[in-house]
Amino acid sequence: IIKIGRTHLQDATPLTLAQEFSGYLSMLLHSKEQIIASLPTLRELAIGGTAVGTGLNAHPELSQKVSEELTQLIGTKFISSPNKFHALTSHDAINFTHGAMKGLAANLMKIANDIRWLASGPRCGLGELIIPENEPGSSIMPGKVNPTQCEAVTMVAVQVMGNDAAIGFAASQGNFELNVFKPVIIYNFLQSLDLLADSMHSFNIHCAVGIEPNR
Repeated sequence: IIKIGRTHLQDATPLTLAQEFSGYLSMLLHSKEQIIASLPTLRELAIGGTAVGTGLNAHPELSQKVSEELTQLIGTKFISSPNKFHALTSHDAINFTHGAMKGLAANLMKIANDIRWLASGPRCGLGELIIPENEPGSSIMPGKVNPTQCEAVTMVAVQVMGNDAAIGFAASQGNFELNVFKPVIIYNFLQSLDLLADSMHSFNIHCAVGIEPNR
């Protein structure tokens, strides 16, 4: 299906609908790769560093033994951080991983925004796509299909970007030998994780699989 491309919100040269959607797929695959690539540093543990990273009053094998035990219990490879001073005062690993999640959120914002614009109408919009009617659009304006799944994804993207700002600032607060901002970091990180997972699942089953070209 050949359609018009758009740059600067103005008509540009043609492309196919499949080519346009291939760009969306590539964005999501790249986001997946970037998130996966960021995971190894999350598995470095500060345990055994005790108060300030020196390991004072801890058995010299504590960190290694606990890492091995957690690996067995959870099934994910954990290692002892090679520098406990770094591990206690810095949260650059989780900051980096959430940055990759923010990249996914940015891509989702773009994709959902494109789709709701391309499905705009029914009479005076672009009207290139038909999206599933998940609920009545309006009791007084017939034919209206509100892009609620797209809107949900864009709101999640905004929240994740806000969470990233909070995590970035909190990660910078490793004053001297300890960063005490761990609760706000993990709260925002886990919220982003849940929101992204839930919104992508909902968008897929309630919108993406039902998108059709408006011929």
